Amino acid sequence: MSTTQSERLRELLEPLVSSQGLDLEEISVDSVGRKRVLSVVVDSDTGADLDQIADVSRALSAKLDETNAMGEGEYTLEVGTPGAERPLTEHRHYVRAVGRLVKFQLTEGGEVVARILEVDDEGLDVEVPGVKGRKATSRRLAFSDIDKARVQVEFNRKDKKEEEA
Repeated sequence: MSTTQSERLRELLEPLVSSQGLDLEEISVDSVGRKRVLSVVVDSDTGADLDQIADVSRALSAKLDETNAMGEGEYTLEVGTPGAERPLTEHRHYVRAVGRLVKFQLTEGGEVVARILEVDDEGLDVEVPGVKGRKATSRRLAFSDIDKARVQVEFNRKDKKEEEA
């Protein structure tokens, strides 16, 4: 039996989010002054556009009103996507990050910044960018070697399509 409000809300809302073709990534209830804020983070393999966010927001709002899951007090519902520098915690997150630059904190210490090339059930094939004119190097990271991983924002990256043109 679920004990926390977030777990109960997850059980209530996850099927509804899934029915919209999205994954429920995160749910949290925070107090901001006298009001509460219910934050719901959704995503999919192809991302979530504004129309999908609006649709799922309306569906969640209706379900919450119907079940009174948030109780009697006022609250604000915020529905969004994980953001640019999202942490990678599930296998599907790594799959969605193929082609992205990621900072890995390793379980044995140290860190690696590399681009994810391929993901399988055991780990990742990554490319570590070359430094000072050196060529990039390939490396294999097992999931058990990774303590934390976070997507990095790239402002000057040339898209592969641009490079081929």
